[in-house]
Amino acid sequence: MVNFRQFFKGKKITVMGLGILGRGLGYTKFLAECGADLIVTDLKTNEQLKTSIRPLLKFKNIKFVLGEHRLEDFRKRDMIIKAAGVPLDSIYIKEAKKNNIPVEMDVSLFSKCAPEVMLVGITGTRGKSMVTALIYEILKQNEKFLKRKIYIGGNVRGVATLPLLEKVKTGLPAQAGDILVCELDSWQLQGFGEAKISPHISVFTSFMPDHMNYYKNDLKKYFNDKANIFKYQKRGDVLIVRPHVRKIIKEKLKSLPAQAGKLVVADVKNIANYKFIVPGEHQRENLACAVSVARVFGIPEKDIIKTVAKFKGVEGRLQFVKNYKGIKIYNDNNATTPEATIAGVRALAEEKKEGRIILISGGADKNLDLDLYVNVLNTFCKAVVLIPGTGTNKLLKNYKIKIPNEIGKNLKDIVQKAFKYAQKGDILLFSPAFASFGMFNNEYERNDQFLDIIKKLN
Repeated sequence: MVNFRQFFKGKKITVMGLGILGRGLGYTKFLAECGADLIVTDLKTNEQLKTSIRPLLKFKNIKFVLGEHRLEDFRKRDMIIKAAGVPLDSIYIKEAKKNNIPVEMDVSLFSKCAPEVMLVGITGTRGKSMVTALIYEILKQNEKFLKRKIYIGGNVRGVATLPLLEKVKTGLPAQAGDILVCELDSWQLQGFGEAKISPHISVFTSFMPDHMNYYKNDLKKYFNDKANIFKYQKRGDVLIVRPHVRKIIKEKLKSLPAQAGKLVVADVKNIANYKFIVPGEHQRENLACAVSVARVFGIPEKDIIKTVAKFKGVEGRLQFVKNYKGIKIYNDNNATTPEATIAGVRALAEEKKEGRIILISGGADKNLDLDLYVNVLNTFCKAVVLIPGTGTNKLLKNYKIKIPNEIGKNLKDIVQKAFKYAQKGDILLFSPAFASFGMFNNEYERNDQFLDIIKKLN
């Protein structure tokens, strides 16, 4: 393992994108404590970033450049650390590369600094959060059997991965140390592509169009970023996929890279005797992926079954929140694509609730196809109350919604309107299908607002 304190001490590092989710704050604070000479730059203003900036003001080795990026901050530096979501074709990233300055990202930089840590990486358009939570829970509950500590990182709310360098075991051969379970979105996987590394155990849950506003309708670019999860795997590594992902990989790449390790196709038939609280066939497919990882580690089947039976689900992923006056309320906030909302609606309709679902949906456009979403809406839902935004505008302009529908002013108003359509035995499903930007700073703020409103119902 790299002596990280020595490695970062005195290094001139530009942190591009501090953000308000906590990850940027986590690794910036860590780098400052290591003695790096930092420039922190973000397009958001000082006021917008106050919760992230406040804990950093005590460090004299941080200079803030906020409300803008400057080309000069991407020259004469030792390293750039970019946040997820910053495009690789950004003029500032191009400037850094032109000046031969390495561009790093949180998780991939951790991997380079700690090769002895075994990395379990999970990606997918849908399902990655559920699979990450399941894998972490199963491995964590079986730490004694594994004789290794289990950590979680990547695209997890408020968790920065780089500071874990202070906690993980050092001085061991590669992959013989602790285990890090990481949710990895396509943006974070850009960092793996740049570093030409892949996790030792990789899970690819699903692939369908998403973030087409970011990828400018180039599905191939999106897939190529996702594929970094396995592109640089070596012999002895493992790739676990759901059946449809195997077909997509074969179609797009013709074959797996020659040096890749073992391929495992997760099959729901192999978990027939598992009790699992989360509804929906797609969630059982996610469970099959997590169980496949546990089997790679040799955890006894009875112990996997025991952990899964106690698993309570993940916040914002078809999460049962409460029963209010005989109306079941589900929070599916993290359904940020039409396909994710479709899966949630169908999962609940499987419980004979067809025509009993009042849906709260809508938000900012991601340039995704809405045909099937509208069809499912009209077929399975009783009513829909819409969140204002560019995506909602596109939906109402181009499609005919045949069920009762209206737009709310704010989330409280939207929830009140939704209850007008609900009666005992119905389901209220909060499943946006669109991005959060516009009314909310991010999807986490949207999630917290919804849960807060529901909590206050009496």
